[in-house]
Amino acid sequence: MTAFSFQNSPYKIRTDISSAYREYWHCLAQAGSWWSGAERVAIAREVRNATQCDYCSERKKALSPYQFPGTHQESGTLPSAAVDAVHRVITDQNRITQTYVENCELSEEQYVELVGVAVTVFSIDESMRALGVALEPLPEPVEGEPDHYRPIKAKRDVGFVAMIPVDGAVGVEKDLWKAGQTAHVLRALSLVPNAVREWYRVGDAQYLSVSQMKNLSGPTGRALDRRQIELVAGRISACSECFY
Repeated sequence: MTAFSFQNSPYKIRTDISSAYREYWHCLAQAGSWWSGAERVAIAREVRNATQCDYCSERKKALSPYQFPGTHQESGTLPSAAVDAVHRVITDQNRITQTYVENCELSEEQYVELVGVAVTVFSIDESMRALGVALEPLPEPVEGEPDHYRPIKAKRDVGFVAMIPVDGAVGVEKDLWKAGQTAHVLRALSLVPNAVREWYRVGDAQYLSVSQMKNLSGPTGRALDRRQIELVAGRISACSECFY
């Protein structure tokens, strides 16, 4: 059966959503910049483990997440630092600090790619849960080695990690955003440019493309108009305690 066919969905799903999800699943299985295909799929598996992790549920109730003993429900295929990072991103992201990021035993680049995989897989999985359909089986990893690519212009400014500057999307990164026209949320994963590209494709289908964001009142190509889209997005952000 074709991945993301949505045959059991109670609603008709746009073809661009199915295509975006399939394309991401294909990318997920490949070696990235700092993790192998097997490791990227293992990160995705930990995203799913995190949603059922008793330790994460109890730690979230604790006054501090940094002095709470216990162990995660995990698959045992990733380093413990990576498992903990995935589980924090999924279950307790607004208590992640710069000190944690700097001392979590992952390189800055590894952490950014891990976050990119975690949030994209989680957003896809949540859409499946919202439809009441089974989660898509994770893809089989493809052999290959990470390319260890780091954009030359990446540097520290407003975030916990290095990012490409507003005017730094040039050369092989020129497709990330128009010269000087971006936002911090679009730059957040730019230390690993492919993480941005992969996230864009899914976000474009689930929400709106970057170019469409300037369309405040015209047709969106969606069942909802822009005001309705933003009302839903704002409510979800509030319920999810999204500080952004």
